[in-house]
Amino acid sequence: MATKPGALDTPGLNEALAHAQHALLASDACILCVSPAPEEAVLAAPYLRMIEASGTPCILFVNRMDEPRGRLRDVIAALQDYASHTLLLRRIPIREGDRIVGSCDLISERAWRYREGQTSALIAIPERTSEREHEARTELLEHLSEFDDWLLEELIEDREPPSDALYAISTRVLRENRIIPVLIGSASHGNGMMRLMKALRHEAPPVDALRERLAEAGNVDKVKLKAVSFHAYHRQNIGKTVLVRALGDGLKQGAALGGSGLGAVQDPANGKGNAAFIPVSGDLFATVKSDHLSVPALLTTDAATAPPEWTEAPTPMLERILVPGSERDENKLSETLAKLSETDRSLKILQEEGTGAQMVCAQGPVHLRDLLRTLSDVFHVTATDRTPTPVYRETISKPAEVHYRHRKQTGGAGQFADVKLTIHPNGRGQGFSFGETVKGGVVPRNYIPAVEAGAREAMEKGPLGFAVIDVAVTLTDGQHHAVDSSEHAFRSASKMGVRQALSEGAAVLMQPVFRSEIHIPSVYSGNLVQIVSSLKGQVLGFDWDETAKGWDIFSRPCSGRGA
Repeated sequence: MATKPGALDTPGLNEALAHAQHALLASDACILCVSPAPEEAVLAAPYLRMIEASGTPCILFVNRMDEPRGRLRDVIAALQDYASHTLLLRRIPIREGDRIVGSCDLISERAWRYREGQTSALIAIPERTSEREHEARTELLEHLSEFDDWLLEELIEDREPPSDALYAISTRVLRENRIIPVLIGSASHGNGMMRLMKALRHEAPPVDALRERLAEAGNVDKVKLKAVSFHAYHRQNIGKTVLVRALGDGLKQGAALGGSGLGAVQDPANGKGNAAFIPVSGDLFATVKSDHLSVPALLTTDAATAPPEWTEAPTPMLERILVPGSERDENKLSETLAKLSETDRSLKILQEEGTGAQMVCAQGPVHLRDLLRTLSDVFHVTATDRTPTPVYRETISKPAEVHYRHRKQTGGAGQFADVKLTIHPNGRGQGFSFGETVKGGVVPRNYIPAVEAGAREAMEKGPLGFAVIDVAVTLTDGQHHAVDSSEHAFRSASKMGVRQALSEGAAVLMQPVFRSEIHIPSVYSGNLVQIVSSLKGQVLGFDWDETAKGWDIFSRPCSGRGA
């Protein structure tokens, strides 16, 4: 049975990077669409970085070329700053004034004129374009000759290589992931799409290359690797649906995959079951009642192996508290979020410090909106979101001394403890510390741990209403009673005494300060300093990112949650 061709379309916003990573895990090759404006094209730098990390052969497609928004060579130059692979132009535009009316293929040296609603018309290369075509073709051949000795010899001997040979060389270097070819067009008008589809059909590597790449990256036996799970979602009344790409034959309902039997196999496009459909190597399919399949994962008959490190989801950038709409929703919310986080690694579930409220860490506002819609439409859980409560702390700014006596008589055994305490500020970040200087056994040794425990309890809430940090407490003197003293009495005396001392120690409110790193394309580095300053942050320094070409790393402390 022949493999059915398929495509995985992922959104272009940076919030969807995790979904694009998982799609790359199951793709033979990828197309990266960019804007024809150089300043907008560089927004694709995170995707370019991710594609190169994955080792997936890539075709760069400059879309919307019908919009005169800059020169194509400037787009290529801007993106080349962020690419370790050579971006190799395969087509150039044909212009009439400010309008782009067609394109010229640099390998076949044939030109086409765009026609709205019709296939492009083959034309002779316009004279005004021939000089640029010759220049671009020479550059193309020089780059290709770096990967082919025969072509290098042909160029040295000043012989014109045939188009078929050039296409074969271009196909090989793409499959070997040596270059990134660049095509142009306008998808909304159908311009350049035929050439793009032909490039995918004839030049993209076969599924066997994907299996070898994944087996090597995931340290899995290539022969045993049967499939890759790359996406999952929940459907009302159906449950978890997992999208899988077969990397071997023999997969069908009930077959062993990932350590258990495979559930019902469905069409990934419409979710309909087809008992007669038996996926072969390269096919995409959906499966239900396969909750044992984690996502993403490399699947053998007996186990599910973790995917390569480059699939690690980006750090979530948006923290929000989810407020259930009713008591029923509150009871279901935690369990439902746990299910969603299993199928979406870019989503993190936490609890708000202090309140214990359910907090989600999403990639951005669009990701959060999709989450709320899934909660409502699929799980019938209504929730709204709010900004988390800032985490404040307090400390003291001057030393204080206190003498506190705890005495209680209730008719039976009484309670008696007498303590003298001093407190003073610790250095920032040193936290709480406790010491004692008592002499002569005025406070028996077995009661001193209770004094420390009481002091720690007092730190849980200071005079301003927040947890107290960076304070030292010292027990200097005290008294005890042979009958009425106890651990509980000394703990209570210490707790009340420290609270009194804190109120005398000139309490000050502290807001959180985080040390963070910002990874950013270097083109935006100059504007970042002003942005950081406006957020009450301070740039400590920046350096080149050695792991990604064209990226900088800023180090900074910033005040406030999520600043």
